[in-house]
Amino acid sequence: MTPDGLRNFQYRPLPDEAMRILLKVSAPPRLVAHLILVHDVACELIRRIKDAFPNLEFESSDVLFGAATHDIGKAVHGEELSAPGSLHELRGYQLLIEQGIGESRARFALTHGSWQCDPNLSLEDILVALADNCWKSKRVPELEALVIKRLTNQSHEPEWQCYSVLDEVLQDLAADADSRLAWQATFPV
Repeated sequence: MTPDGLRNFQYRPLPDEAMRILLKVSAPPRLVAHLILVHDVACELIRRIKDAFPNLEFESSDVLFGAATHDIGKAVHGEELSAPGSLHELRGYQLLIEQGIGESRARFALTHGSWQCDPNLSLEDILVALADNCWKSKRVPELEALVIKRLTNQSHEPEWQCYSVLDEVLQDLAADADSRLAWQATFPV
């Protein structure tokens, strides 16, 4: 799939660096479409969180890169494009390292699916995991609670306010989930 073939759509394009890597590893069209959608949702998630908590400090560019590449290992483990599996996580991390991406950004290939295993993950890690779930309107209470805890600790706002903001954002994002799922389905595995 050429980059031009993915430019005519309603979603934000992937960062050039991510697209370059995806082309280099021959990522299938369905995978690229999925990454576009998760990246697009991450963009909106970040914008809304920053608007609500302007003093919150985190690396937006890392979240966006992580959202744009988190499933890159599925370029090798294509069976996981249509069935559950976690082999793509380690392979994705390795692919990113092989492409010259540092561990601090390659880690999202590992952490997006194992956020529940490490209570010390950064806000960036759990935002990538959240975007990877909420793009299709999947609500994961344990993950949302973790995000709320990080927002509360880092913003020093009351927990109820962090909950309220996140819940509203996720409800708004869920409204477009059907169209995102339909768009992704137009691309071959």
